[in-house]
Amino acid sequence: MDVLAGLLDGPRARGAFLLRSILNPPWSLRIQDRAPLTLVAMMRGQAWVIPDHGETVRLRPGDVAIMRGPDPYTVADDPATPPQVVIQPGQHCTTPDGESLAQEMALGVRTWGNGPDGSTVMITGTYQMHGEISRRLLAALPALLVLPEDAWDCPLIPLLGDEIVKDEPGQEAVLDRLLDLLLIAVLRAWFSRPEAEAPAWYRAHSDPVVGRALRMLHNNPAHPWTVAALAAGTGVSRASLARRFTDLVGESPMAFLTGWRLAMAADLLRETDATIGAVARQVGYGSSFALSTAFKRVLGVSPQEHRAM
Repeated sequence: MDVLAGLLDGPRARGAFLLRSILNPPWSLRIQDRAPLTLVAMMRGQAWVIPDHGETVRLRPGDVAIMRGPDPYTVADDPATPPQVVIQPGQHCTTPDGESLAQEMALGVRTWGNGPDGSTVMITGTYQMHGEISRRLLAALPALLVLPEDAWDCPLIPLLGDEIVKDEPGQEAVLDRLLDLLLIAVLRAWFSRPEAEAPAWYRAHSDPVVGRALRMLHNNPAHPWTVAALAAGTGVSRASLARRFTDLVGESPMAFLTGWRLAMAADLLRETDATIGAVARQVGYGSSFALSTAFKRVLGVSPQEHRAM
C-alpha cells in the first residue's frame, strides 16, 4: 500500500445522501447540513459556490467541487441570488423561514428541483458521518477545491448520472461505491496538480528514502517500528532518516506512526464491533490501556467516547 492508497482507503459511504438537482434560475441553496464532506458534479449549466469565508468559485459542465465541512456555504445560479432553500442537518430542505420543502420540490427518484426541464443539472453526494471519511483525509483538504472538466478524463460522472435515477435491488450499495470511486478519482487527479498544494506526506512519497519509509509504516503499522529499523530498511543512518523524514513530512517518523495508528484505530472503532483491545493489537498497541492512553493524549477523548460520538 502506498501513502496515497492508505489515505484514500478511508472513504466508505454507507447509505450516502445522493441527489440529482434540476433547477431553473434564479435559484440559491444555503447548505448548513454540517456534513464532513460533500461532492458536487456539474452535469449541465453552471453554478457558483459561495463560501462564508473564502473565494467564490464558478462551476461549469464537467467540473467537480469538493466542500469540506462543517462550515456552511451557498450554491447558486448567481452570487447575487438570495437563498431560497436551506439544507439542514439530515438533508432536510426548508425555506429560509423553516417551512419544509421535502414534497414541493420532489421530481422523482433521487431527483429534486424547481422544474423538470431546468437549465442546470448537478449531482450532489454527501458523506454524512465522520467515520466514513478518515480524519487525515479531511485534514489534507482545503475547505473548497474544484477540479475543472479539462483536468481529467473520467467516465464516472456520466455513470453516476445514469445510476442515480434507478430504483433497483442493491441500488444503494451501487451508488455508495460509485461515490467512493468518484471521490478517490477526483482527489488523485487534484493532488497531482501544482495548485493543489499537496500535503507534505504526499510530496514526500516521491523521495526514494522517505517514500520507502512511509510505505513500510503504512504496510505494517502494527510492527514494533523504531527509527533504527526504518533506517535499516531504507539503507541510511538513523540520523539521516530522522532528519530527512522530518524535513519532508513535517514530523518525526515515530510521530507520524502514532498519528497513522490512531487514525486507523479511530476508523476501526466506528466501522467495526471489535473490542478496544482487538483494535489496539491491530494497529500496534499491546493493550487497550496503551491505546486509550495514546488516544486521550493525542485526540483528547477516550476510545469509548470516540466510538459513541
